[in-house]
Amino acid sequence: MSELRIGFLSTAGIGRKNWKAIRNSGNCVITAVASRAVARSTEFIANCQREHPFEKVPIALGSYEALIESPHVDAVYVPMPTGLRKDWVIRAAQNGKHVLCEKPCAANVVELEAMLAACREHSVQFLDGVMFMHSPRLARVREILDDHESIGPIRRIASAFTFYPGEDFFRSNIRADGALEPTGCLGDLGWYCIRFALWTLRWQLPGSVLGRILSQSEPMPGRVSTPTEFAATLFYPGGVTAEFYASFRAAKQQWVQVGGQNGWLRLPDFVHPFNGYAPAFEVNDTIITVANGAPCPAGADPSGFGHATAQDTRMWRNFADQVFSGTLNAEWPTWSLQTQKVLDACHASAKQKATLELIP
Repeated sequence: MSELRIGFLSTAGIGRKNWKAIRNSGNCVITAVASRAVARSTEFIANCQREHPFEKVPIALGSYEALIESPHVDAVYVPMPTGLRKDWVIRAAQNGKHVLCEKPCAANVVELEAMLAACREHSVQFLDGVMFMHSPRLARVREILDDHESIGPIRRIASAFTFYPGEDFFRSNIRADGALEPTGCLGDLGWYCIRFALWTLRWQLPGSVLGRILSQSEPMPGRVSTPTEFAATLFYPGGVTAEFYASFRAAKQQWVQVGGQNGWLRLPDFVHPFNGYAPAFEVNDTIITVANGAPCPAGADPSGFGHATAQDTRMWRNFADQVFSGTLNAEWPTWSLQTQKVLDACHASAKQKATLELIP
């Protein structure tokens, strides 16, 4: 197998970014797209093919069942609403399909554990779609954190991921509907903040968390309220804390800062680099730039998605390489599960209006 054959399980808008990344991965190809109506799949494929065409046009399917049973698909990309993912991921695994799942991966830990168990049972790889985990910048950040001098013992991590999409978003977008996205902005944006804190602290779970829903969408006929603005603090042994703010109500920002006994480290763009060809970060007032494999072509948008060395393209390339290796990466599912555990605890704390302890 020289190319991993990907099937899109939904025509969600984020799939268009991943389409380009897969096109430029060098070891993946999209072979099918499914939605609940074949006309929608056909339109999605036509729009994506116009911008980033595959040599062989992917097949348009009118049901998710047809895709997960297709002999022309090796792995599924799952960008469908969080509230619908569990059963389809399990069914995909049962059909021998590897899974790359958007975040948050599941409505709760219980659902995610069932999904991961199915993937283990059927020997398929699971990976969540946190693209920054595949950026070479992260490896350089780790070097700084581990040199024991630049930052020293970590005392506090603070982060924010927010954007304001306009008022129509809260009436029409699924991310404002708790039936489809039960954790709202906490799941959609806070997942990244939690992930970075866990990665920084080498996947150690906090001892307790305190979460607060600062605003939520209004319930409407057929729609359930869900968080639209959320803040939380994670409390670790020894006084280390990690706080984050996730919001659909504040202007776009995506920064994280790590403060230590000796110094500090800051990424003003930790989710999506301002310059994907040369991502940078700050350490004690010094800017460190990380070479990313290729210079930005003249006239190209340096922050664009899906070019050959972008973190999203690397994610798909790494996913395919792992599948081709014939072994399963056990760390990737663990990343997702640890993140989901903290996310669930933050959400429960906010609903109960109390600090909650985490059970490892």
